[in-house]
Amino acid sequence: MSSSQTWDDVDTYFTTHLSPDDAALEAALRDSEANELPHINVAANQGKLLQLLALVQGARRILEIGTLGGYSTIWLARALPADGRLISLEYSPEYAEVACRNIARAGLDPLVEVRVGAALDSLPRLADENPEPFDLVFIDADKANNPHYVEWALRLTRAGSLIIVDNVVRGGRVADADSTEPDVLGTRAAIELIATHPKLDGTAIQTVGTKGYDGFALARVVD
Repeated sequence: MSSSQTWDDVDTYFTTHLSPDDAALEAALRDSEANELPHINVAANQGKLLQLLALVQGARRILEIGTLGGYSTIWLARALPADGRLISLEYSPEYAEVACRNIARAGLDPLVEVRVGAALDSLPRLADENPEPFDLVFIDADKANNPHYVEWALRLTRAGSLIIVDNVVRGGRVADADSTEPDVLGTRAAIELIATHPKLDGTAIQTVGTKGYDGFALARVVD
């Protein structure tokens, strides 16, 4: 049996028992596929991990950078209390339309706001609103801008907040110090920012599964 088949089988086993998709999540995936969104959403067990991290964090306010079809948004929003708030930033109006439909179907639209436009344009406007600090930030957008997203996450959080950066392994290319590829350069810069910034304490984990070989970085904002 190939490694990828083994990864798929193990993920299927874990997902079936610990993080099965329900009607709203399944519909979100179907709607995303029907509208030809790229198949880059988090896996079900990864979505459940995001939800658990938000619950452990006691998150009331969540910022997501990169909405896609709203699948991860649904997982995260389900961790919020009734007075919680999730703001998700999506570059593509077409993707945002699909996401808003999926979020509404899941009954979470009272808690979620999707803002359309380039995140590096939306984030300064968000900061100008002087919002209550976010308890958790999930970064899953264009990888070249990862260090900028981490810097903005720092501005919009507080001591004790959690920052998650997805897809940091880049198929192993993140270890290539000579790479000139924008996604690798951006990811390496984000990792090095987490490593050196006095207000961040973090780590990164490699993963395998239905999404292949990948991983994520996890950083806590410290005093």
